[in-house]
Amino acid sequence: MAPVLKALLLENIHPVAVDVLTAAGFDVETRAGALSEAELIEALDGVHLLGIRSKTQVSAAVIAARPDLLAVGAFCIGTNQIDLATAAGRGVAVFNAPYSNTRSVVELALAEIIALTRNLTALNTDLHAGVWNKSADGAHEVRGRTLGIIGYGNIGAQLSVLAENLGMKVLFFDVAEKLALGNARRVDNLNELLAAADAVTIHIDGSPSNRGFFGAQQFAQMKPGAVFLNLSRGHVVDLDALKAALESGRLAGAGVDVFPEEPKKKGDLFESPLRGFPNVILSPHVGGSTEEAQEDIGRFVSGKLRDYITTGSTRLSVNLPNLQLAPTGVGRIMLLHRNVPGVMAAVNHVFADFGCNIDGQMLATEGEIGYVVTDISDVAQRGASSKLIAMDSTIRLRIRDAFDRSEFPPGPAAS
Repeated sequence: MAPVLKALLLENIHPVAVDVLTAAGFDVETRAGALSEAELIEALDGVHLLGIRSKTQVSAAVIAARPDLLAVGAFCIGTNQIDLATAAGRGVAVFNAPYSNTRSVVELALAEIIALTRNLTALNTDLHAGVWNKSADGAHEVRGRTLGIIGYGNIGAQLSVLAENLGMKVLFFDVAEKLALGNARRVDNLNELLAAADAVTIHIDGSPSNRGFFGAQQFAQMKPGAVFLNLSRGHVVDLDALKAALESGRLAGAGVDVFPEEPKKKGDLFESPLRGFPNVILSPHVGGSTEEAQEDIGRFVSGKLRDYITTGSTRLSVNLPNLQLAPTGVGRIMLLHRNVPGVMAAVNHVFADFGCNIDGQMLATEGEIGYVVTDISDVAQRGASSKLIAMDSTIRLRIRDAFDRSEFPPGPAAS
């Protein structure tokens, strides 16, 4: 008998995700906040799909403790909160939303650049204190000023285009080769960007190699009177060094949306060395938190999770080989395996021994992991699955019969 498909969604994921998964036959549970490791292990009992945002940590211990888990959806851009290697080795697919909140982050960056360049934060503080301080001192148009973008991915590139439309000159630095859009100019090193930019904004990923990327040395190289933004990951910037640059007057202001340590849930106490500065915009990790972005993310990631379970599609998975085989209308066997020589020959030998006629097949490999999807009739009755599970190379095997019923036979990943 096919198992009841269960999904757990944490951290206030948009309700559209519940709608998508419920329509696909999942029993969906939602919880408002993040969970600790022990709480998450307990909550995942019998759960096949997990949806999180940025605060819940899906560690190796969590993945190992819950072999029923088939996939994790990160309803955000980053996936550094998930042990991707362990997930892949246990046959757990991971999906994220690399594009859905790009526009929201870009608009926040532009808003903060304008607000800081016009000195609006300090003026706002004065007026709330009852002080009328009308002055043009320190206030500038962004037109004609230089924006330095560190990290020219989806967000950095879109920010580049919109900033140029405002009349800004754009420089960018990226360790990878990137095509410059519009009149943006790539610089060869970070120092060149810091010396020339009136506003510097960081849009790099949260990989361990980027920890402490921007500190006292980099702030010292920035143009005096520039403004600084970090809307990427909290641990890439040394906040004490940023505080010192603000106190010395080297920087005119800063906008920070992400922090090395963030409260688990709404209403918790927030501590930061940047609190109390009138020329600093602090926001609680809301770069992608617009209603439009959250709805798009909810629909996109839940759709990826649904498709993985129902068709085996790993398209845009961040930790498994990407593969999408069009349905043929018959049963489907989905085999995640170690990428060793002879696997495909062994798989197809099993199918031949059981007289299985292959209606469709596709293989993809990435590093140490391989993934093959095969369409045959009567997948649950022919007995080939037990032979495939017994192969030393097998990580996880799933079956969908012609009636869209799922089976998850136990395999090495669940032992």
